[in-house]
Amino acid sequence: MIISRTPFRVSFFGGGTDYPEWFKNNQGAVLATTIDKYCYITCRYLPPFFEHKSRIIYSQMEQVQSVDEIDHPAVREVLRFLKITQGVEIHHDGDLPARTGLGSSSSFTVGLLNSLYALKGVMPTKARLAEEAIHIEQKMCKDNVGCQDQTLAAYGGLNYIEFGGDMHLQVRRVTIPEERIRNLEKHLMLYFTGFSRMASTIAAHQIKNIPAKEKELLTMYQMVQEAMALLQKDRLKEFGRLLDESWKIKRGLSKKVSTQQIDEIYATAQSAGAIGGKILGAGGGGFMLIFAPPGAQAKIKEKLKKLLLVPFKFENLGTQIIFYQPNGEYEKC
Repeated sequence: MIISRTPFRVSFFGGGTDYPEWFKNNQGAVLATTIDKYCYITCRYLPPFFEHKSRIIYSQMEQVQSVDEIDHPAVREVLRFLKITQGVEIHHDGDLPARTGLGSSSSFTVGLLNSLYALKGVMPTKARLAEEAIHIEQKMCKDNVGCQDQTLAAYGGLNYIEFGGDMHLQVRRVTIPEERIRNLEKHLMLYFTGFSRMASTIAAHQIKNIPAKEKELLTMYQMVQEAMALLQKDRLKEFGRLLDESWKIKRGLSKKVSTQQIDEIYATAQSAGAIGGKILGAGGGGFMLIFAPPGAQAKIKEKLKKLLLVPFKFENLGTQIIFYQPNGEYEKC
């Protein structure tokens, strides 16, 4: 039995510049962190005592005879990529719901890769996990996804990630005092809007709009450098204001990014003292990040009491194998 634990992520700046369609001709960068909310993948070789060869359990259960029969695209393509033909059992559990803007699908792919590599007795590097997860999602699953989610899930931590050229990717850990990181955490509130969405559909619209949104994307890239400087100088209030500016630009990338409900939630939070915020992920629903001074948060909680507030902290480990007891393969005579 193998169990992996892979974090979800919260992205602050630069989302949209991590699509290959942008950074193959331009510079891209994101400032983002992983948080202490996780995707857990349990896997083992399935003993040959069942009518089915493999069993995959997530929001539904699949019992199949071959990899080609698997409906879950990430499971099917990861098994193909790793050339696993032995029957397996894979079970997924998540701390937070899928399709809510926290990079959960990429956390799943990274965690599954890590687990199945462990089942094969292989210890991949974080760079390898990130690069292979990007390949599987973009090339094999044909998903409209960028490159930050897989990278953050693999590496973990508060990171500045650069993208450029055909597949250039550089991860730099943000090095600021621990006290400043804790203070940044205290300014953040994570609210579930109450509805999820298909990120790939929204992302496809954003990607299609890239040629017409070059000015906006360039500004969003530059904001990453500005946000880094503000963190280094401990100017958190200005960091929050920049987050507000970035959200206004992001809303203009596609009419699908925001909705009337999302706009109302954000306006309510600002009227109660929030400085900035954004919808996480591609948009359209899911989780909203609110940036507010600790002294204003009680009023914001009262105003948004109908929404679910999810407390969280940053995490630094990325994907981990937290239980390792391989059961070996089975052979039929």
